[in-house]
Amino acid sequence: MLTFLRSLLFSAGMLVTIVAWGALVPLVCVLPFRRRYAFTRSWAIVNLRWLEWTCGVRYRVVGRENLPAGAVVVLSKHQSTWETLVFQELFPPLVWVMKRELLWVPFFGWGLAMGRPIAIDRGAGRRAMEQMLKQGKERLDDGLWVVTFPEGTRTRPGQRGRYRPGGALLAVQAGVPVLPVAHNAGELWGKRQFLKYPGIITVAIGPAIDTAGREAAAVLADAEHWIEGALIGIIRPARAIDHG
Repeated sequence: MLTFLRSLLFSAGMLVTIVAWGALVPLVCVLPFRRRYAFTRSWAIVNLRWLEWTCGVRYRVVGRENLPAGAVVVLSKHQSTWETLVFQELFPPLVWVMKRELLWVPFFGWGLAMGRPIAIDRGAGRRAMEQMLKQGKERLDDGLWVVTFPEGTRTRPGQRGRYRPGGALLAVQAGVPVLPVAHNAGELWGKRQFLKYPGIITVAIGPAIDTAGREAAAVLADAEHWIEGALIGIIRPARAIDHG
């Protein structure tokens, strides 16, 4: 019962922030990108602190020293909504490769649209890939990080989807490294789950993978090997004891 009440409090507060920040989008959207990004980043950080206060969800980072100075393509495990918040706190200014339908969500989608996302129509096939490669290179050339979830959708802890080559191909064509990231957020905030359990999420950041002179398939294989190997060490019961 206590976990439910905490999760309800968090969700109510998050909804309030979505409406509050979303209502300011018409004013903020005229600002330069870096200021718009700082605005949306502040929303993510507020909700991370709110999540910690209400639900006891905290995190630790392993491999922070692997963060490179220049732009990269991040290939990350996708288990939860949580990583879309924490990446904005951990990483330099970034953009997301996402399905364009998310931009249609009132308030929330308005904020996403300000962040120069690479919003693709997944049903467009080759045209979607061409869009991602073109817009992704533009973002990388501007010094922004590009975050992709190579499995394409959220997976449950211990589950492994098929890794798709789009992000690795973008990195190869743009001449930037790939940064592999693993985490176990799904243990505390699961896929399509309302309940958020107290505990510590581990984010593991791997060494940047060089793409110079390499095929995208080989780069993707290296990233997948590192991510899935790292998960072996961090997928474990992460929940704190809840006496409620």
